[in-house]
Amino acid sequence: MDQWSLTNLYDLIRTFGIIAHKKRQEFLCLLIMGVIKSRSVQFCEIADKIDKSILVSSIERRIQDFFQRVSFDYSQLICFFLSFVHHDRLWLSIDRTEWDFGKLQINILCVVVSIGKMGVPLYFELLDNNSGNSNHKDRIKVFKEIIKKVGAERIEVVLMDREFIGHKWLRWLKKQHIDFCVRVPKHHKITFNDGRRCNAMMLLGRDKSYYARQVVVDMVVVNLALGYDKKGELLYLIGTIPARQLPASYRKRWTIEVLFQAFKGRGFNLEDSRLKSLEKYRKLFAVVAMAYTLCWAVGIEDGRSNPVRPKKHGYPQYSVFRRGLNILRQFFKSKICPQFDSVMAMANYRAAPS
Repeated sequence: MDQWSLTNLYDLIRTFGIIAHKKRQEFLCLLIMGVIKSRSVQFCEIADKIDKSILVSSIERRIQDFFQRVSFDYSQLICFFLSFVHHDRLWLSIDRTEWDFGKLQINILCVVVSIGKMGVPLYFELLDNNSGNSNHKDRIKVFKEIIKKVGAERIEVVLMDREFIGHKWLRWLKKQHIDFCVRVPKHHKITFNDGRRCNAMMLLGRDKSYYARQVVVDMVVVNLALGYDKKGELLYLIGTIPARQLPASYRKRWTIEVLFQAFKGRGFNLEDSRLKSLEKYRKLFAVVAMAYTLCWAVGIEDGRSNPVRPKKHGYPQYSVFRRGLNILRQFFKSKICPQFDSVMAMANYRAAPS
């Protein structure tokens, strides 16, 4: 990658103040590029891919020092990610990803901007609760940080799976005038205005779908959509958007699952890390999220000028992320990547004060 390209990435990191000090900002650029080149989060693999005229072992020690000493301003990462998003209204998906390394349990609560069939990371927190579900305080904490940077009025809807039910959380979203769509466990009762209480299967019966307005579920007034998913399982959805829009909206939540796959086995193999500190894992997640976003943006940019024909199964050979990842890894060798240059120029333009 040519020096001008790295300078554009450095300028963006410096503009948002994600970390302090010029030398550390420059090293973060090299670290992100090393993650992309190696498709790995293991320090020895990253060090081997950083272009420096010093020993790999010395670079590895510098990476270790970076994760030990450098502090991230995680709220400013929101601005970094949004500089690659041109949408005015944001569809947000929230979910957790977790894995274990020995006795250490890594449990990350993440919010993603859903765009097309993929998503861009926006904000995340590590949960220290033995790999359990988040509670309403965890979720509200995350969204307060997002609202500070984005504003509640820019959020189109929040998409959630079954573990994100809970009246304190949903009432808080309604109080902020934030629309939501959440899948509900099948045992939750539905209460109508006339006092009737039913379960979802009774209402659906033999029909393929059922819709209702202004019912009460889990002590919250919501709209209701019932149906079946592709596996034939009950799809029980509630939300503040119109009932008939709930199923199509909920399908966009899958983008966060695709993102987690890209972070892990289909991309950077995040679970292969051998760190022993949750704070270091948070920094590593931030670095991987930045690397992923660059790949995603390059894939989108390349698709504008070089559309890919779908295969016989109806899908392209590679996802947008994988396409961008392949392009960046290929062009590291030739030192020229016009797609990346274009992406960074636009991101810096969006980041500039108006």
